[in-house]
Amino acid sequence: SQAALPGQQLPFGGENECCCPASPQDPSAPQAGREGELRRRCWLVGGEEGCTEGDEVIFTFSDCHNTCGFHMFLTMVLSPLCSRSAAWVGALAMGMIFFCSPVVSMFTDHFGCRKTAVCGATVAFIGLLTTSFANSLILRYFTYGILFGCGSSFAFQPSLVILGHYFRQRLGLANGVVTAGASLFSMGLPVLLDRLIGPLGLSRTFQILSLFMLVQALLALTFKPLLPTVVAGVRKYFNLRVFHIVTYRVWAFGVATAVLGYFVPYIHLINFVKEKFKENKKEWVLLVCIGASSGVGRLAFGKIGDLIPGLRKIYMQVASFMALGLMSMMIPQCAVFEALVVVCVFLGLCDGCFLTMMAPIAFELVGPMQASQAIGYLLGLMSLPMTAGPPIAGLLHGYFGNYTVAFSLAGVPPMIGGVVLFFVPLIHRRIQRNQESSEEKLTTVHMLPTTPPAGEPKSCSNGDILPGYTDVETHI
Repeated sequence: SQAALPGQQLPFGGENECCCPASPQDPSAPQAGREGELRRRCWLVGGEEGCTEGDEVIFTFSDCHNTCGFHMFLTMVLSPLCSRSAAWVGALAMGMIFFCSPVVSMFTDHFGCRKTAVCGATVAFIGLLTTSFANSLILRYFTYGILFGCGSSFAFQPSLVILGHYFRQRLGLANGVVTAGASLFSMGLPVLLDRLIGPLGLSRTFQILSLFMLVQALLALTFKPLLPTVVAGVRKYFNLRVFHIVTYRVWAFGVATAVLGYFVPYIHLINFVKEKFKENKKEWVLLVCIGASSGVGRLAFGKIGDLIPGLRKIYMQVASFMALGLMSMMIPQCAVFEALVVVCVFLGLCDGCFLTMMAPIAFELVGPMQASQAIGYLLGLMSLPMTAGPPIAGLLHGYFGNYTVAFSLAGVPPMIGGVVLFFVPLIHRRIQRNQESSEEKLTTVHMLPTTPPAGEPKSCSNGDILPGYTDVETHI
């Protein structure tokens, strides 16, 4: 058994590396039998150890993590084809993904990961399908911006939470392998859209893309949560207990600050290339480079994150935000297209590191039982700055006539966020030291009784006290 230091979360599940312990509802089952049963429930995800139980597949390579990557690259490719007013539809959808996250966390806690993800992917499917028939911008604000955005949120977040039910010591690698599916998909998406939009048109393209969301609804049926479900009232699902944790508050504030400039390069990159490299017609190469390097980063940094104990994983996010800010500032300085390719490779690596470490850090900060709400509130805090960043960059481009100021300023928030995150492990260690000191003082008080005030007789529980001696010395 493992003992937790004061203020430290116990590793969820002891020595078993793969799965969380069985529900406490079956305490009579032998430990070896429970571990064997749980190990049979895991599955080999892109090379990671796991198993199957019957015909049910717990995880699939193309997990619902594809939702966020799918939407990000769909927005990147379709934005240049739309007017400036229509581009706000994509910004609304991306904002809804994060804005709905606190509500999604409540649904996940109450209904479970499987039902929430299936319903979300179904709503996203309906949103994309109806967008293909929408003949006005107002309708697309509803079908794509709201329906698809909200559905994507309900499909995306449970896929972050479900991994924590099965993996502990290798949660980073499992998260990296699963999210790498989004990167592989993102590499082929620009080429697919380039081939589809021309001959088929935008409406037919949306109809074909909606099928991917239907597939995600089917894949989400494979989720089988292991953590026990607790029936409780509304206050259990609508509470702010995670914000009582100081380290979580600082971490959430730092990430929310950083993402103000996070999405700017992804939205405006294609327009920047068309503006600066007019003769170059291979903008899709940049999207493929970002997708490929992001996939490599998710696998590599996921494995590295598992080797780093505790909250030191946050230093990986610090490095990724610093590098992301620097690369954003370097984009307008690229004089040749090849230099921009190199910058995009580093952007993808930073993206992979940031996204892969988000769920493991949340589990480290608040534990598995509150991880759903911790991730939900974090994504909710990210919604406003992430949605506001690209439009602000567009306004700066319209005012100055180029992207130099927009990309340069977009690199500042990630650097500020990285500086804020740097202090999270330091604050955690300081809190631990204070709690350990309090425990030592409390132990000393119980071991040695305090001296009674002057004028009061000394008490002794074992016979008379000797003149001039304390009761401890008398006992000796």
